[in-house]
Amino acid sequence: MSIWHIYGGNRLTGSTRVQGAKNAVLPIMAASVLSGGETVLHNVPDLRDVTTTLRILQHLGCTAVRDGDTVRIDSRGMHCDFIPHALMRELRSSVIFLGAILARFGTARLSMPGGCELGPRPVNLHLDALRALGAEVTERGGDIICRAHALQGRRILLPFPSVGATENLLLAAARAKGTTVLTNAAREPEIEDLAGYLNRCGAHIHGAGESCIVIEGVPHLYGSTYTVMPDRIAAATYMAAAAVTGGTVLLRDVNSEHLLPVLSAFESTGCAVMQSGSELLLRAPQRLKPVRHVRTMPYPGFPTDAQAPVMTMAAVGDGTSIFVENIFESRYKHAGELNRLGAKIKLEGKVAVIEGVPQLSGAPVSAEDLRGGAALVIAGLAAQGETQVMHPQYIDRGYAHFEENLRALGADVYRI
Repeated sequence: MSIWHIYGGNRLTGSTRVQGAKNAVLPIMAASVLSGGETVLHNVPDLRDVTTTLRILQHLGCTAVRDGDTVRIDSRGMHCDFIPHALMRELRSSVIFLGAILARFGTARLSMPGGCELGPRPVNLHLDALRALGAEVTERGGDIICRAHALQGRRILLPFPSVGATENLLLAAARAKGTTVLTNAAREPEIEDLAGYLNRCGAHIHGAGESCIVIEGVPHLYGSTYTVMPDRIAAATYMAAAAVTGGTVLLRDVNSEHLLPVLSAFESTGCAVMQSGSELLLRAPQRLKPVRHVRTMPYPGFPTDAQAPVMTMAAVGDGTSIFVENIFESRYKHAGELNRLGAKIKLEGKVAVIEGVPQLSGAPVSAEDLRGGAALVIAGLAAQGETQVMHPQYIDRGYAHFEENLRALGADVYRI
């Protein structure tokens, strides 16, 4: 088992390029099976989740290869409509293949998905939406089985703006007969990116990024070349790392508009944030002010994926901050580990109260999920002495070359 060793106290300075978006590239890779042709994706991050998705595509019969930050997928040879448990358990978002395979073959069978344990993330929203398009959905022996003679466009109202359910509906409805009008859709930038790719392949999707999306079904899609958007959560993570060390870091290849929901949290701590084109500069004060109040919400609210890294800033802020987690029930696992480093965090249901401390102290901690693991690494950068972060495989799921990038900014961090 590998372990991260972090020696805190170094001020991060310099520049780093932000990777392609994990939460955009995975559904786009799943969407490639709709075309029955060749897709070339650029700006694909080197992540464990991407590798798992490539293995799923290969299992389905597609040719899927990586060359640097480019991935080529040829789905003409796809012959399988089933993803086994061994692959599904590695990747929660693999449920996104359901709508794509169903639209391609008229049948789809997936084992119940795995991934980070963040509390209930019911797939019933996905299944009810597919049923509304005319799919017959059954659950048997831990498998989800979908059949549809012909998917038919409908007016669908989501009870919650679920990102995954919105993505599954876009994939299924893109090749359904007639028009689908999806209301209360997720508005995340990653939804826009998926729709942008599908439209490049010949789909007719209008309104992605708004709460009402109109999908005019087409009988066929074709392959295309597409560049994946920058990762807004990775950008926020590097910003938090610079902030807790009192550093000055320039981020390249960012979309500052996507970061607007988190910028107020950084500015409230006294950080100066300057934007110019595709670059963003963060300059941190010597001592952070409290973050004050963070409430996670669907986009354009504060993203739940940024909650853990930003909480690390609050842990060393000069005052009290309050966080309210409204998306996932079990998204405070990192709080207990931060307390092992000397933080003062009290939990009550979905509320976390953080009393900032002047200094954290290094200690062995364990990553329990992707974003929480990144938060522990950030805390180690600010801690006095050595911090050891176990189970870094969670971090590898969402951050490409994380330790190398941090070292290039001046961090003393190694994986052994």
